[in-house]
Amino acid sequence: MVIHMTKRTIAVIGAGNGGQAMAGHLAMQGHAVRLYARHPDRLPHVCASKTIQLTGAVTGVGRLAMVTDSLAAALDGADIIMVVTTADAHGDVARAMAPHLRDGHVVVLNPGRTGGALEVRHVLRQCRVRAQVYVAEAQSLVYACRIETPGCVTIIGVKDHVLLAALPAADTVHVLAHVAPLYPCFQPAPHVVATSLENIGAIFHPAIVVCNAAAIERGVSFHMYEDMTPAVARLITTLDAERCAIGAAYGLQLRSAADWIAHAYRGIAGDDLCSRMRNNPAYARILAPTTLRSRMLLEDIPAGILPMTEFARLARVATPCMHALLAISEALLGDDLLRGQRTLAQMGVSARSVDQLLRSL
Repeated sequence: MVIHMTKRTIAVIGAGNGGQAMAGHLAMQGHAVRLYARHPDRLPHVCASKTIQLTGAVTGVGRLAMVTDSLAAALDGADIIMVVTTADAHGDVARAMAPHLRDGHVVVLNPGRTGGALEVRHVLRQCRVRAQVYVAEAQSLVYACRIETPGCVTIIGVKDHVLLAALPAADTVHVLAHVAPLYPCFQPAPHVVATSLENIGAIFHPAIVVCNAAAIERGVSFHMYEDMTPAVARLITTLDAERCAIGAAYGLQLRSAADWIAHAYRGIAGDDLCSRMRNNPAYARILAPTTLRSRMLLEDIPAGILPMTEFARLARVATPCMHALLAISEALLGDDLLRGQRTLAQMGVSARSVDQLLRSL
């Protein structure tokens, strides 16, 4: 998995599962990687050794150039900025980065979830950033991964195909020239609405959690995908049909969730969504969350399902199942999950029609 190429200076923002996997893997490839962590005291081994051990689909040790809680230090002189945080942090990360962004910085959200690049670009405008900064979002995280202990990450699988788009879309070629050598799996999408609507995780995760809410609250351990049932798969398929209908209204022919699994990963057995979820080696042994207050609701609803319904509203596409999932998730959590989250206004979208929005991209 080690690829020889021109050495780059890369800031990885976020030290969770994805951030540590990405930092370790890029460092293994010989790049100068600066890992930004809000709480480096929680990573004493990583701070002391400046190493990340990878096991599984990628095996080796990545030696980091820096571990820091200073965004100024992480970004100064960096060629590429990989943001690997939860989507609900994108706005705050953009505000914190704004004073330190310089001409030529390439910022990639890994992933943008739904509307990430739109929100980040809107925040940078609010912060009056004048530098020529390239903002892009990936459709999903390249890795299926989990932290075993801080600094030791198992990479269960690496996706073969991940869509990427910049905002504006004219910048996508430039961004890919920088990041495709790092990740050949990145492929161009027509614009960020396409990558946003290809947010498959928002379709998978909340439905599984909501349907298993009682088991999660009782502390019953189960596997997210290997324990998939036909009824839950039917619910996911219904949600996915609404997602594809939104895409069609924007001139997009989106892959179904079942087809996406077979496209993103190699050698998937099965003819339907349920069997492909059960048989995907990259999904093996992935446990469900132990609490309802996990990112699978706290992130995937406000930064996934909600903005999808916003795109649907602009296009006048009915999404009854998505709206039901929004209401049930708020009821389960007992709070206003959606207040201040990714509405069209929060994403800086003032368009009054689909055509007007697409022209703005």
